[in-house]
Amino acid sequence: MFGCLVAGRLVQTAAQQVAEDKFVFDLPDYENINHVVVFMLGTIPFPEGMGGSVYFSYPDSNGMPVWQLLGFVTNGKPSAIFKISGLKSGEGSQHPFGAMNIVRTPSVAQIGISVELLDSLAQQTPVGNAAVSSVDSFTQFTQKMLDNFYNFASSFAVSQAQMTPSPSEMFIPANVVLKWYETVSN
Repeated sequence: MFGCLVAGRLVQTAAQQVAEDKFVFDLPDYENINHVVVFMLGTIPFPEGMGGSVYFSYPDSNGMPVWQLLGFVTNGKPSAIFKISGLKSGEGSQHPFGAMNIVRTPSVAQIGISVELLDSLAQQTPVGNAAVSSVDSFTQFTQKMLDNFYNFASSFAVSQAQMTPSPSEMFIPANVVLKWYETVSN
C-alpha cells in the first residue's frame, strides 16, 4: 500500500504492519538522511474518508522512540517529501503509535504511517521544520542557476582596453548580461 524512498537507497515497498491501521519502515543509518519520500503504491487506495498521517521516529539518548508528525498522504495527495535532517534534536509529539513494542536497533529510525479519518488529519499540526521549503524546487534551481551564470560570465569581464582583437570570437558586453539577469531574476 505504501512506499518509502531515501536518496541513494533502494525503494522500500514492504512496510511492516504493526497494527491493523499502522505501518512502519525502518531507516538504517538515519543520521545521514536529509529527506524522505513517502508515497502510495497505487495498488490499494485509502477507504473513502480516510488518509495516512506520516510520522518520523528516532531513538533518543536513552534509546526510547521520539515520534514527530511530518504530514499526510491521501488519495488526493498520494506522495510527499519531508525534510527530516533538522528533526533529530527536536521534541516529540503525541502520536498514534503509543506504547507499541516495535522492534528497533539504536541507529535505526522509522517512518510510521497511521491510517485515520481525513477530519482527524485536518486537525493535526505537523512539526514545523519537516516540510520542504515553500518555494518550489524549480524556482530555487532557476535562481541558483541564474546567480551562477551571472557570476561565471562576470568572471571573464575585461575592459575594452584589455581586449585583444579576435575576429573569429563574439563578445557580449557585461552590461547586457547584467540587464538580462536583472530582468529575469525580478
